[in-house]
Amino acid sequence: MAMKVTLKIWDWPLRLFHWLLVLAVVGAYVTGKLGGSLTDWHGRLGGLVLGLLIFRLIWGVIGTTHARFLNFFPSFSRLAAYFKGDWQGAGHNPLGALAIIAKLTVLLLLVGTGLFANDDIGFEGPLFHWVNKGLSDKLSGWHSWLVNLMLGLVVLHVSAIIFYQWVKKTNLVLPMLTGKKQLPDTLAARSIGPVSPLRFVVALLVAILVVWGVWSIEFADYLTSLISKVMT
Repeated sequence: MAMKVTLKIWDWPLRLFHWLLVLAVVGAYVTGKLGGSLTDWHGRLGGLVLGLLIFRLIWGVIGTTHARFLNFFPSFSRLAAYFKGDWQGAGHNPLGALAIIAKLTVLLLLVGTGLFANDDIGFEGPLFHWVNKGLSDKLSGWHSWLVNLMLGLVVLHVSAIIFYQWVKKTNLVLPMLTGKKQLPDTLAARSIGPVSPLRFVVALLVAILVVWGVWSIEFADYLTSLISKVMT
C-alpha cells in the first residue's frame, strides 16, 4: 500500500483567484438582487469578475502545472479512466475539471451579457451603447437566465464538497487554502515549483488592461454624450 505524502499542488495565485472569485460572485449576486442604489456595485463587482476570469484564462496557459488547462482538461480518455477507477492524478480529477470548465464558461457568458445589459431604470452595462435597445433587452434576459444556471452549478459544487467530506473523507476546501494535498508517494514528482513573478505580473496586467479598456469605453461614451448635450 502506497504511503501518503504532503504535496504542494495549488499555487497561491490560483488560490487567491478562487477566493476572490467566490467573494465577487456572491457580492454581485446579492447587489443584483437587492438592486436600487446597489446596482452600480453590481456592475463594479461584475467588472472584478471579468478581471478575475481574464487572469484565470491566462494563468491556465502560463501558470504552474496543475493550474494549466491542458493538465486537467477532461478528455474522453481521462473521463473513461476516472469512471473505471483507473485515473491517477494530483490536480483536478476529470469530473471536477468538467465542472470547473462549465462554471468558467457560464461566468464568462454572464459577464459578457452583463456588459451590454440594462435594467430599464438607471443601469446600463459599459458596452450598452454598442448595441440597439432590443438586443440589449435580449441579452439582459439571457443574463438573468444565466444567473439561475450559475446558482445550479454552485449548488452542485457545494454538494460535491459535502459528499467528498462526509462520504470519501476527503477535504476539498483545505487544499484550496493551503495549496497542499495528501497524496500517494507515487505522485510525489507532481508537486509544483515556485510561481514565476514575471508570469504572474503579465497575467495581472493583461486582466487589468482588459477591465480598464471596457470601462474606459463607457467613460468615453458618457463624455461624448455629455459634450453632445452641451453643444445642442
